[in-house]
Amino acid sequence: MKANSFNFVLILAMVAFTALAYGTVHQPVIALFYVLVAVLVVSWAYQAMAAGSAALDRSALQLPLYLLAIYAFIQIVPFGSFSAAGLDNIPRTLSISPFDTELAGVHIAVAGILFSMMLVSLDRAERLRKVVTFLVLFGFAFAFFAILQSFLSPTRIFGIYERPSPFGTFVNRHNFAAYMEMTIAVPLGMLMAGSVERDRKLLFITAIGIMAVALLLSGSRGGLIALVASVALAAFLSTRRHGRKSKLIRFGLLAAIAAIVVGGTLLIGGESSFTRISDTASSGDISTNRTQIWDVTLKVIRENMPFGAGIGAFGQAYTKFDEGSGLERVEQAHNDYLQAAADAGIVGLLIGGSFLWLLWRQGRIGIASTNGFRRGVAIGAAAGIFAILVHSLFDFVLHTTAVTVLFLLLVALLAAAGKKFRDDVPDIDLGRRERSRSNVRMMRR
Repeated sequence: MKANSFNFVLILAMVAFTALAYGTVHQPVIALFYVLVAVLVVSWAYQAMAAGSAALDRSALQLPLYLLAIYAFIQIVPFGSFSAAGLDNIPRTLSISPFDTELAGVHIAVAGILFSMMLVSLDRAERLRKVVTFLVLFGFAFAFFAILQSFLSPTRIFGIYERPSPFGTFVNRHNFAAYMEMTIAVPLGMLMAGSVERDRKLLFITAIGIMAVALLLSGSRGGLIALVASVALAAFLSTRRHGRKSKLIRFGLLAAIAAIVVGGTLLIGGESSFTRISDTASSGDISTNRTQIWDVTLKVIRENMPFGAGIGAFGQAYTKFDEGSGLERVEQAHNDYLQAAADAGIVGLLIGGSFLWLLWRQGRIGIASTNGFRRGVAIGAAAGIFAILVHSLFDFVLHTTAVTVLFLLLVALLAAAGKKFRDDVPDIDLGRRERSRSNVRMMRR
């Protein structure tokens, strides 16, 4: 049991660490991330030996990650050889860049192991509550720091690491926006579902407001669109079973939060805070010219069907069809769905489609829960996951380790919300539960 508790704490620490360490995009930090996942596995194995049985989770959501990693390793298996540029016996592989594909396969496999450890650790309702509290507090503190840094040191992270357009601790403002989408979604979904106790509502509203202001100040267009989609889904899922009066109250709450966010953004960033998004759109950076990138990506897809150019090999595959000057290199497709087809072909699309279907099925189970708290968690997690799926239409946010780790935590929350735990609170009426607690306090006095 101690090892299980250690793993739970370490997972939360890893969520914070990967975000604070510049999003975990540099190789030394990624290597440390792998070491921490290895520590999780060792701790899990120790507990299994001590207990005489291994704690495993049967969620099918794990399978797509492991299948994708396996396919990456298949793409680097030589089958024959060829000659080129005067060189003989060059191994012929499905991937045009076996080294990059091997690295991607290892990274996906590590992410799959981490996800499995998350599922095992979320084995009681109390831990779901702790995760929610952690996300609210960390999201609030992280957003507050990002807002301060945007004014005090806009081009230097922690006042040390200089980048052209960072935000918070992320080297890319779009990745910060993606992170905020998920941290906002959980408290917002629970608030809309009526799953927040009265004495914590102000904390949740304040945290949502600060995080939304930080997202807007980041100037990410994709982040703004994803946030709107997330809010719309949370509102739909939380009001479809309620009466007209309850719906009006919830939409009134949304309007109040929106007013706070807009007012706070204007107060902190001034009128220019809302023009940053259009400024990003008019940037001359080649990475913002998505239409051109997507057009070339379609050529890559046609060239490498049905098996793909190799997971992680998009930068190499893109070069062949790039009509630009070559001064700037395009490493990602700025659309994860197109890149899945380019990298892994039909196999990648099937694996990705199965993952989306499993998410939809698991979401239905969690949202249908009769337990008020777990239903709120499911709605919040589903909204955050949906935000990333929408954002992935415009950016490559899931290629950033910190974003991936938090995304997997939300998926694990969604899976856990559909289960029944021994420590579930049977009374789903939070207001009635609060009154019961008050009565108990009065009796003790």
